[in-house]
Amino acid sequence: MAKNKKITLLIKNIGQLVTMQGQVPRRGKDLADIGLIENGAVAVSGDEIVAVGNSDEIAGKVDLAENHTVISAENQVVTPGLIDPHTHPVFAQTREMEFEMRLAGKGYMEIAEAGGGIRSSVRSLREAEPDELYARARKTVNTLMAYGVTSIEAKSGYGLSTEAEIKSLEVIARLNENEAMDLYPTFLGAHEVPDEYRDRHEEYVDLVINEMIPAVAERKLALFCDVFCEDGVFTVDESRRILQAAEKHGMRSKIHADELKSTGGAELAAELGALSADHLVYISPKGIDLLAKANTVAVLLPGTSFALGLNEAAPAREMIDKGVIVSLSTDCNPGSSMTESLPMIISLAALKLKMTAAESLAAVTVNAACAIGRGDTLGRLESGLTADITIWDMKDYRELPYHYGVNMVKMVVKNGKVVVGR
Repeated sequence: MAKNKKITLLIKNIGQLVTMQGQVPRRGKDLADIGLIENGAVAVSGDEIVAVGNSDEIAGKVDLAENHTVISAENQVVTPGLIDPHTHPVFAQTREMEFEMRLAGKGYMEIAEAGGGIRSSVRSLREAEPDELYARARKTVNTLMAYGVTSIEAKSGYGLSTEAEIKSLEVIARLNENEAMDLYPTFLGAHEVPDEYRDRHEEYVDLVINEMIPAVAERKLALFCDVFCEDGVFTVDESRRILQAAEKHGMRSKIHADELKSTGGAELAAELGALSADHLVYISPKGIDLLAKANTVAVLLPGTSFALGLNEAAPAREMIDKGVIVSLSTDCNPGSSMTESLPMIISLAALKLKMTAAESLAAVTVNAACAIGRGDTLGRLESGLTADITIWDMKDYRELPYHYGVNMVKMVVKNGKVVVGR
């Protein structure tokens, strides 16, 4: 117990306390080590965890602050606050019409070539006012939190002009100022080539490198830079140039890699020491081997394949067995994965990726923290770390993937304060 720290929040009598104490990040067999304590307790002072352990030992030793909160969590599960390391929360319109087109047999690239897809979102976002974008994104962010998420990575990427990309990132900054959720902003100007540059691809790459990146960096609007490395979008060489330019401006690299076919995105991520490589449905054996030797997190998005009606899934078991750092995310976006439910993604990880409940919990806590560069402060319940905590209305953590499509969150604690309570 930290000395002289008054306890402002005490969660005691916890049926199952999932601490995630241990190796950071989790690889291989360690991914299933969730640091489970039965009859556990967590003591918080302000926004900091000061003690984690057996309830009988901690509850009787704490020095409670005058205005304190005590929560008794018998027959409940407590985990670190979930972290979603790949989201696109700033958009102007949903794209349910494209969903129906896919049901009628149209493919992802076919819809994009017909003017739909990302470029459709670009056209609507450019016309939208910042307040309109903020209101819609605020709803998305708070719905994510209602499903147990306390931190997200938040991408731009539906502007594809300097002005519109900055507008999107400023909305993310405003959300950070006003909402309980912590958003870690990513510049994704290289999400697609906009309509006006369809015949001037190289000019757009130059615009991203020479105008957008410096403008975003000057305003300190992004921690990370992402690129959609895929056939028909940005090549491996173009992606390398964009990410290296961003690195020079202080933004760490992320890559949409090998989503639609194997194009070398995972290999590029390992080469650059990227923070994460995301999607990886068609990752090559070489890509797996290189990521296993790297500190790059593989962020898997089974909800995207599910929503697109595809049978393919990332080879999660092979990646885990070979020692790749694996995480999971909603890929919350209006086109290919319109969901704010990370618990539903955990169910899909079980059914489609053959990941256990323990592995998935590690993937959305400790490993997800590493995917946003916060492995030292988030994703675990441990003395000295940020008090982001989710309380679940279940007796056994294995109910999380098993009881699918239902929100079993009882409370969410963000920075030591209850922000969601049911």
